[in-house]
Amino acid sequence: MAIDKVRNYLKKWNADGRVLEFEVSSATVELAAQALHCEGKRIAKTLSFDLGDRCILIVTAGDAKIDNAKYKAKFGKKAKMLPAIEVEEKIGHAVGGVCPFAVNENISVFLDESLKRFDTVFPACGSSNSAIEVNMEELEEYSGACEWVDVCKDWAQAES
Repeated sequence: MAIDKVRNYLKKWNADGRVLEFEVSSATVELAAQALHCEGKRIAKTLSFDLGDRCILIVTAGDAKIDNAKYKAKFGKKAKMLPAIEVEEKIGHAVGGVCPFAVNENISVFLDESLKRFDTVFPACGSSNSAIEVNMEELEEYSGACEWVDVCKDWAQAES
């Protein structure tokens, strides 16, 4: 099970005990926010993209949307999400539990600037009813992120 894979992966930072499991689904930003009793923008959603020759993950704030112009300027291609049917095989986690931890080899993880306005955020942990609270340094380290990017829109207006 993917959540077990993530727990095992997080052991190297002694963070496996921080994984939260819910009795309810946390498969969407809205459901995760309800399960965690927090604002949806603090949910760190992990989006899977197909660059043709490889797949990448971009972790964004729950209220952010991919800006196609910024994405194309950064990655040289139009944003094309992986079809849901391919996500688990190519990334290592099924839709609803996709996270930047314990992913398949050769998957590059990018973190969007929309996350930096929070002290902590909640990414999933490999299942549709899990999450972990991490700060930005932990998110960067645990995910093995390549870099921080600015490829989203709509979140700046939503800041409080």
